[in-house]
Amino acid sequence: MKKYSYIGVSFIILIFGIYAIPKIVNKFKTPELVKIGEIPNFEFTNQDGKLISNSFYKDKVYVIEFFFTTCPTICPKMNENMVKLQNEFYGNLDFGIASISINPEYDTPEILKEYAKSHGATLKTWNFLTGDKATIYELANKGIALYAGENSEAEGGFEHSGMFALVDKQGNIRSRLDELGNPIAFYDGLDSKSVQMIKEDIAILLKE
Repeated sequence: MKKYSYIGVSFIILIFGIYAIPKIVNKFKTPELVKIGEIPNFEFTNQDGKLISNSFYKDKVYVIEFFFTTCPTICPKMNENMVKLQNEFYGNLDFGIASISINPEYDTPEILKEYAKSHGATLKTWNFLTGDKATIYELANKGIALYAGENSEAEGGFEHSGMFALVDKQGNIRSRLDELGNPIAFYDGLDSKSVQMIKEDIAILLKE
């Protein structure tokens, strides 16, 4: 009887090993960050009234988001999490952030400067950007594939993706793979686990 019990226990351990060990190994494995696409050229005005283009972020790892200062829904949480990224890499001149307004007619450099101050954005390489609305929407929807649009029925009159795009030093959008081996493409700026993932992946890209 004991013989069969030992066989049963051994079988259970074997099955557990086959199922669990690869997952444990993958947990500690450095994520593979694949290329999703390239960031198109852009040039907008930041909170200090300076023109900021792709060249500002040359040789930097940076995160892009689309938002607007009067957003009553997801933007406050997104930028709360963006501040966490700022604090994680504060002092690293190879890291930056680009927060692009989808309501540029209201979000002037002066408005953006006050917003940045009130939300604790102190990183010198964090630009809050405004510019031509059509150009911004073209960049968001076609250039990066992060949705942004006007909607009179939405709270605040606009709607947009809550995702963050991660860009490497060569201007490529990068992301890790999910458990099935597919690119996640973007990182959920509202989800704590996703924010932790982008922290880890920023650190990886900074070493490249």
